[in-house]
Amino acid sequence: MREAAFVKQNKDKWLKFENVISNKSQIHPDELSNLYIEVTDHLSYAQTFYPGSKTLEYLNYIASQSHQIIYKSKKESSKRFITFYTKEFPLLMYQYQKQLLIAFLTFMLFALIGAYSAANDGAFVRTILGDNYVNMTLENIEKGDPMGVYKEQGELNMFLGITINNIKVGLYAYILGLLFSIGSLMVIMQNAVMVGSFQYFFFEQGVGWESVRTIWIHGTIEISVIIIAGCAGMVVGNSMMFPKTYTRLDSFVKGVKNSLKIILSTIPFFIIAGFLEGFVTRHTEMPDWLAITIIGGSLSLIVFYYVIYPRQLYKKQQNTQVHTPKIPTPTE
Repeated sequence: MREAAFVKQNKDKWLKFENVISNKSQIHPDELSNLYIEVTDHLSYAQTFYPGSKTLEYLNYIASQSHQIIYKSKKESSKRFITFYTKEFPLLMYQYQKQLLIAFLTFMLFALIGAYSAANDGAFVRTILGDNYVNMTLENIEKGDPMGVYKEQGELNMFLGITINNIKVGLYAYILGLLFSIGSLMVIMQNAVMVGSFQYFFFEQGVGWESVRTIWIHGTIEISVIIIAGCAGMVVGNSMMFPKTYTRLDSFVKGVKNSLKIILSTIPFFIIAGFLEGFVTRHTEMPDWLAITIIGGSLSLIVFYYVIYPRQLYKKQQNTQVHTPKIPTPTE
């Protein structure tokens, strides 16, 4: 058989097999097994009749890729945890940069609204934060220790309590995404208004810098992961509203799976934020340079892992795919 006829006769099967091993489509395991056997048979045929051809190069490529996937999956359990955080999740997160940006901009907008409201309404801060908290903070300011609230509990109890509470807030922001994304945005808005008014209150009392250098030691990661949890909620909500080429149910199932991976990625960061608030923030006597280093390092970590690294990994993957063999046209 001429090579062009061989390609024309089998290219649909090869494309189907290539899409499956590149996770672009799914088929029944029995059908995949049959396809794999056919591809390896075609590879043997090409080795005999078309040595040195582009057809042989292509078939050798997809056969080797499928072989690597099969044997890689057998060893995946021991490395699954690492590969999830270093490859699987960052590539997934690249798809949802738009939702993350919307969540971030929503937070920034309503933080400004919170600060503006506090500046124009003397009772606004008490409405948002509560009289007890405001009165306690005013007493601490009079005592010369504005951030004294972070020293009231023991380190371990504070770490555990804050971590659990932050995870609850994150899950709340995520689950409310089922309300067509609006619920997640509402949680982000609520937290943003609280942060904006809270921060303005300290500046109004003349201890703005001390509050910034102290609160944002843990707040940088804490607030960031709440925004990211809201982004995950938007992924679920959008999957119901905008199914695209999927059925609404399939789109929803896909949205739930992907959003759960986003939530899973935040757990270590919630723990880090809780640790910082429980064990580090209380040391208000630390020098400014150290506080700024912790805040800057936390912000850099979040931006790199959720924005920069996914883009780098995606670009690297695309560059790799550019050089992979393609099915030759029947005229070659």
